[in-house]
Amino acid sequence: MGTLIPLVVLVIVFLLIAVRKIGNVNFRIWQVMLLGALVVLATGSITPLDALASINLDVMLFLFFMFVIGEALAASGYLYHLSFRLFSRAESVRHLIFRILVGAGVLSALLMNDTLAVVGTPLMLYFGRRHGISPKLLLLALAFAVTTGSVASPIGNPQNLLIALSGGIENPFITFPLYLAVPTAISLLLAYVFLCRAFPGELHPAPLVHRKEEICDPALAALARLSLILLVFLIGARVAAVMLVPDLDIRLTWIAVIAAIPVLVGSRRRFEILRRIDWPTLIFFAGLFVLMASVWQSGFFQPLIEESSLDLAAVPVIVVMGVVVSQFVSNVPFVALSLPVLSHLGTSTVGMMALAAGSTIAGNMLILGAASNVIIIQCAERDGETLTFGEFARVGIPLTVAQTAVYVIFLSLIPA
Repeated sequence: MGTLIPLVVLVIVFLLIAVRKIGNVNFRIWQVMLLGALVVLATGSITPLDALASINLDVMLFLFFMFVIGEALAASGYLYHLSFRLFSRAESVRHLIFRILVGAGVLSALLMNDTLAVVGTPLMLYFGRRHGISPKLLLLALAFAVTTGSVASPIGNPQNLLIALSGGIENPFITFPLYLAVPTAISLLLAYVFLCRAFPGELHPAPLVHRKEEICDPALAALARLSLILLVFLIGARVAAVMLVPDLDIRLTWIAVIAAIPVLVGSRRRFEILRRIDWPTLIFFAGLFVLMASVWQSGFFQPLIEESSLDLAAVPVIVVMGVVVSQFVSNVPFVALSLPVLSHLGTSTVGMMALAAGSTIAGNMLILGAASNVIIIQCAERDGETLTFGEFARVGIPLTVAQTAVYVIFLSLIPA
């Protein structure tokens, strides 16, 4: 029975994450995951020492300092100021949608998609009001952009970060784009095509008139800009070091730490920023690591892996499982559970890239497939707008099927 406790807890946690409500009681994702971790600890399914050891400090620290940078960019108004440069040349609705997909897609590869979901949603609603465009079209464009664009970066989303740090990937800043940049670019074009077909009545030819947004806190904006420059520079230095000085290891965690120093040291609003960062997501990850470690220690999955008739290390199997299973358990828990399985099977680098692709584009299919979708909808609802499950699925399901085919075909052509 002790072996089954982590599995029972895992199932209950996933069900609660899906429904998020029992009677009149609403649950947030981080609360559910934290409760699951506390239950396996209380029942002795994992020891406190093993639980502490299971928490990946590299992931936790990286997320913390990236959240600091993202919050500074948003709080200072600098990110909205930058958005004018990205979108001011959009002359029509079609052009604006294309720029949102490309701009948010590229930025999500650098700033993490959840960060773009938080700061991008008010911008989409602003564009909708200013230009008379359906907010649903713009919110879908943002959701598909931050999900799809993040596929090709080791820091584009939390599940890719897990793979980069725990999947045995030697040079993640080179490996991810090398394997995934081309199919990701094709997938962003597919998102543009599907959105235009789904909202033909919104594509009016009237020219768009843009207005430059002012920076609300110049001092913080200067520090946030410096942090962003440091982040880009250090990522570039890491890529160069891999090629020129292979023995020099510039760790992802230290990149985030150094990039966040200007904000944490130089800003008088540092404590306000620390209060406002996404603490629930950090709690979610800590609970996730503990729960998944207890499930793996239960020994339930190892015999199933060895006796399975499916080739679990095959690219099509990994991608399709990532897309399908992530709809029920969300992509981050799926990756956290899959990594020890695939490592146990000795999965190659291309297999790990298939895991990144499948688990990430799963977020384009249904609302619950990615945390960034939930963030976008929650932020929109505070401003009186929303996306229903059906509205998202109407575009998301056919788009994800097409994108899945692109990644499977492309990755299957790469030798293992």
